[in-house]
Amino acid sequence: MIRVFLSLFLLSIAGCTPPLVENEFFLENLMQRDPRSFKYILENADTLQIQIIYTQVNRDSINRPNFKSFYFRVDSNRYFYPASTVKLPMLLLALEKLNSLRMQGVKVDKLTPMLHDSAYSGQFSVKADTTAQEGLPSVAHYGKKILVVSDNDAYNRLYEFVGQRETNQAFQNKGYLIKLFHRLERPLSPDQNRHTESVRFVRHDTLLYKQPMLVNQDSIKPRRKVFKGIGFIKNDTVLINQPFDFSYKNDYPLQQQQEILKAILFPNSIEEKKRFNFSEADRRFVMQYMSQMPTETSWPPYRLDTAYYDAYCKFLMFGEDKKNIPKNIRIFNKVGDAYGYLIDNAYIVDFENGVEFMLSAVINTNADGVYNDGKYEYKTIGYPFMKSLGQAIYMYELKRQRKLKPDLTEFILKYDSSVVTLKAKL
Repeated sequence: MIRVFLSLFLLSIAGCTPPLVENEFFLENLMQRDPRSFKYILENADTLQIQIIYTQVNRDSINRPNFKSFYFRVDSNRYFYPASTVKLPMLLLALEKLNSLRMQGVKVDKLTPMLHDSAYSGQFSVKADTTAQEGLPSVAHYGKKILVVSDNDAYNRLYEFVGQRETNQAFQNKGYLIKLFHRLERPLSPDQNRHTESVRFVRHDTLLYKQPMLVNQDSIKPRRKVFKGIGFIKNDTVLINQPFDFSYKNDYPLQQQQEILKAILFPNSIEEKKRFNFSEADRRFVMQYMSQMPTETSWPPYRLDTAYYDAYCKFLMFGEDKKNIPKNIRIFNKVGDAYGYLIDNAYIVDFENGVEFMLSAVINTNADGVYNDGKYEYKTIGYPFMKSLGQAIYMYELKRQRKLKPDLTEFILKYDSSVVTLKAKL
């Protein structure tokens, strides 16, 4: 597959094209060299609301990473709906909260069964999870479902545990421009989203910890008012001919997304207050499942479900390809798609060729400007863009000269299934 990518890339830049210069126009110039993939994208960059961050990783003599980033139309004040990408930072806060409870003497961890009780309007109880090996829900099991296939209910359960006020206060304290106002795929009122279900941690018949319903008494204000499009569908039937209000929707800018990813993969490279306070075992848990493929996952039994394939939730480089991902490549990422927005925030590693880079991108495929109508150009515009962008950067990275070859041993992980066995050439 590498040879195929390389052949296509070399064909696209054949001729008397001068070498690329790594300056502020790098990403635009790179895309201009492949008009078949990017001509429409570049001509409609405003309408498509595209933002891209490409970050090179260069190692020093003791393998410490140094970063060099290139941007295309990135602006934290230009809102896009972050969709499922919010699930990753919510999982990090849940793990951090568990660690805080342990430090207070509460004997719980991510594997402890966590049960939910309805205590307010719009809430419902959870006492079991048939997709878990033990038949019981836990932070770990919800985390797996979030990271492997981007499960919505799993995010909602962690939202209940962490709490709306506590979530936003934690991000503010860490210095992240993240605002999370609501659950996913559950149309609840602002008041209902301010109340979270009561939670119990149990082991067999023993209650280890009980958290009552959390109520956010504060008013969480959006960073700015946001209205988009020309209309929206209300109650699944009525067309409202006015812009859709995103002001109180979740807010998670692209720069913050890549910084959160860096906080997981390269915690020593960011300032201490922006790190997450949990164990190294928790960090490697997140790393494992954000790079593990559904075909390697037995609980839930995704590997037996033909709806899930290797590249499911791996938009960059692979789009919606059903072919197997080469064994030398691993993608540590979190994607999102909703309201026509397609997002991927990834760290991509090629163990065989000593390649590593970070790439984050968003595109809006809502061509008609009407939200909630289910008519989005994911397949014709979104997935092809993500695939082409990832491949273009990957091919550039294959040719890019490095002073020192990286030691990527840290990112060779043991996955649930023995389907993949990789002995990297480092």
